Amino acid sequence: MNGRGAWGVFKFKRMKYLIILGDGMADEPLASLGDKTPLQAANKPSIDKLAAIGRTGMLSTVPAGFAPGSEIANLTVLGYNVSKVFEGRGSLEAASIGVAIQPGEMAMRCNLICIQDGKIKNHSAGHISNEEATELVLFLQKELGNDLVSFHPGVSYRHLVKIKGGNKQLKCTPPHDVPGTEFAKVMVKEVTEEAQETAELINALTLRSQELLENHPVNLKRAAAGKDKANSIWLWSPGYKPEMQTLQEVYGFKSGAVISAVDLIKGIGVYAGLDVIEVEGATGLYDTNYEGKAQAAIDQLRTKDFVFLHIEASDEAGHEGDEVLKTKTIEYLDARVVKTILEELTTWDEPVSIALLPDHPTPCATKTHTNKPVPFIIYKTGNTPDGVTVYDEFAPQNGSYGLLHGAEFMRELVDTAP
Repeated sequence: MNGRGAWGVFKFKRMKYLIILGDGMADEPLASLGDKTPLQAANKPSIDKLAAIGRTGMLSTVPAGFAPGSEIANLTVLGYNVSKVFEGRGSLEAASIGVAIQPGEMAMRCNLICIQDGKIKNHSAGHISNEEATELVLFLQKELGNDLVSFHPGVSYRHLVKIKGGNKQLKCTPPHDVPGTEFAKVMVKEVTEEAQETAELINALTLRSQELLENHPVNLKRAAAGKDKANSIWLWSPGYKPEMQTLQEVYGFKSGAVISAVDLIKGIGVYAGLDVIEVEGATGLYDTNYEGKAQAAIDQLRTKDFVFLHIEASDEAGHEGDEVLKTKTIEYLDARVVKTILEELTTWDEPVSIALLPDHPTPCATKTHTNKPVPFIIYKTGNTPDGVTVYDEFAPQNGSYGLLHGAEFMRELVDTAP
C-alpha cells in the first residue's frame, strides 16, 4: 500500500503502531532527588525493558521560532510541519469539543486561572472540576457573550473563546509560563497595528471577567473550602481553522485512534483523522485511569493500524513543581500502562511497533516547558536492540537513532525514512 501526502509517497509496511506519550516527562537533575531527574529516580522496570529490547535516540520536537508548547511538540511528534499547519491551541481544542470554526472566526484557548494579590497564582484555578468550570464558563457566556464573542466550556481549566473578525497577530503569554508574575505585565499585546482592536477587546474581557468571577457562588464555595478561586480568564494561542492532512493520507494507515484526557490532543487527533476514544475516569492528572487507558490502547490496536496514547499526568506535576509526584506519575505509567501493554503486544503474532517518549521537558525547577530534545524508544518486532538498557534523559543520547528532528521520528517509526 502507498501513502501520498505533503512528505511524498511512502511505502507502508503492514504493522501495528503505538505511540505512548508521557507529556512533559523529561526533566533536569534535582538536588532533592540526589541529583537525579524524576525519570532516573523512578522505579520503571517495564520502561527500561522496552529500552533494552528496542532502539533509542533523542528527538527535537520544537522547531526554531516556536515556543515549546504541547501543541507544537505533539504535532511534531506526529510528523507535521508546524509552520504550515499550526493555527493555535484554540482551533485544535475546538475540534475536540465539537465547536466549528467558521471563516472569519478566530479561536483562542481560554484558561480559568487564579489571581492572588494581582499575580498569577496558577494556570489551572487549582485544577478546578469540570462541573464548577462549566458553570462559570456558561455564566461568562451569558454575561459577556454577544454576536462577536462566544465562550465554550471544555475540561477543567481548559476552555474556548471564539472572536468573529479577530486578528491573530498578537503577543500572548501562556499562563503556565509565568506563575507569580503580575498579570497586568503579561496581558495581550498587538504585534501589528491591525490587531490593536483585538488586543484591546481581549484585555477588556479579562478585566471584566475578574469583576464577574470574584464573588460568584462557585468561587465563594471554593474559597470556603480552602481552594483556589477561578477568578479570571486568560486568553492565549489565537488562530483560525487549520488545514491538515490526515495520517492516513500521509502514511497509508487504514485507521487510527487517539486516547487522551486533554482536549488539545483530542483536537489534534480529529484533524489527523484519528478516532477519539473516551476512557471513563481519564482526568489528565495523577489520578487518571491508567489501566483503562492501557486497555483501550490494546483494544483499539486489535482493529486499527495506529494508536496515539497520551498521558498528561507528568506534565501537570512538573507545572506544580512537585518532583515527588512527578516521579510517582512515571512509576504509574510504567506499572499500570507500559507493563500491561508490553506483556500483551509482544505476544501477538502480527508485528508491532511501540514508541515511548515525552513531547517536551517540563522541569520541576522552572515549572514550565523547555525546548530541549527528548529521549525516545522505538521497539519493533524482529529488530536488533542497540544496547541502551535504561530510559532517561541521558542514556538514549548514545542510542542508534542519534538526534532526530521533526518528522524524522514518524518516518523512522513507520519505516519511511530514506
